[in-house]
Amino acid sequence: MQARAVLASVLAVALVLSGCAQPERTIASHPAVSTASPAPPSPHPTLTKPPKPPLRPLPAKLPAGLRRNTGERPVVLTFDDGPSPAWTPKVLDQLRAAKVTATFCVVGREVQRHPELVRRIVREGHQLCNHSWRHDLDLARRPVDEIQADLARTNKAIQTAVPGAKVPFYRQPGGRWTSEVLKVAKGLGMRPLHWSVDPQDWDKPTAATIGKRIHAAARPGAIVLLHDGGGNRAATLAACPHLIADLKKRFGIAKLR
Repeated sequence: MQARAVLASVLAVALVLSGCAQPERTIASHPAVSTASPAPPSPHPTLTKPPKPPLRPLPAKLPAGLRRNTGERPVVLTFDDGPSPAWTPKVLDQLRAAKVTATFCVVGREVQRHPELVRRIVREGHQLCNHSWRHDLDLARRPVDEIQADLARTNKAIQTAVPGAKVPFYRQPGGRWTSEVLKVAKGLGMRPLHWSVDPQDWDKPTAATIGKRIHAAARPGAIVLLHDGGGNRAATLAACPHLIADLKKRFGIAKLR
């Protein structure tokens, strides 16, 4: 029995030694993982527009040199914010029926859209007035080069629609004049045109109210502000026959000179 035990022990040792002698297995290695924080991405340059220059304050009162009266007994009718395909032709029809002329203060982008209406205005003996490119109420407060570009662009659109057409006047949107816009307009050969009678038809009062306001405020040589564009002008159109007849009888209606 003792011999058997010795033999078993020898066999066990032999088996262990034979297993250790087998070739070592190769273990696939993995790349080392860095524990350092990743570098932040490079910032992309941000394209920013330069800040716009601040607007100049409006003067406390209207500057000198504005045309606010004809200097004669007849009054002048002016129509702003067109040309409008909905209203300008109807206003022109009424003026033709009454045998009177008016001054149309036209917006450049509307001229570009409806050049045929500008041609009709001129063809029927009415005057043109530059009323800025897009009716920017703050235009007169902007840098002079912006004012210059705006007025010149509008004149170019008018000349494109009616080559050789005269544009003797400029009217500032909202009547918000500054000395800078006056200087630019004059430099382009245009006289600044304001008004003396404003029935505020832009606020859409009734036709009767428009007529009453004009009748009460009109004086010899008045420059009357009305609108043929910029919105629904049904009340203005309805008021025109009566107010034209009234002004014609009391003062006469003439072309602005």
